[in-house]
Amino acid sequence: MDDRIQVWVGDITTLKVDAIVNAANRELAGGGGVDGAIHRAAGVQQLQAACRRIGGCATGQAVMTPAFNLGARAIIHTVGPVWQGGDQDEANLLRSCYSEAMTLAVREGFRTIAFPAISCGVYGYPKAQAVAVAVDEVERCLESYLMFKRVVFACFDQSMADLYRACLQNQAT
Repeated sequence: MDDRIQVWVGDITTLKVDAIVNAANRELAGGGGVDGAIHRAAGVQQLQAACRRIGGCATGQAVMTPAFNLGARAIIHTVGPVWQGGDQDEANLLRSCYSEAMTLAVREGFRTIAFPAISCGVYGYPKAQAVAVAVDEVERCLESYLMFKRVVFACFDQSMADLYRACLQNQAT
């Protein structure tokens, strides 16, 4: 396991990192789950106005806005795939969410980034499978992106953190 990766349980909006990743919808309109929490903490009106200027984001892509009232410098919005049984290219689309977010962070000179469990809420992606994709892609990116000091998997509960830790442990062996 890369020692730059951390698993953390808590509210992603409280983290002091360069970029917080938002599991957004295609319209960047805010919503439930982590997306709604980030909008509320950042300042709904300001963040929605910034998102409207961008106009949307395709599944597997990433765009950036200021972080407004958050402790982060920026919010990187990415749209994860809706789980449709696994035969609609969901794994590659999810992998792309992580790589696009990290690539955007590198372009901005960011050294720390925090990810939620993308697609694991209302989008229905099986959690263990999503975690495996996330860990594999972040570790792959870290092989090239040596400038990162810290990548945080911000988990909404202990059971999700346990999945990340187990996956990271398996990758290390």
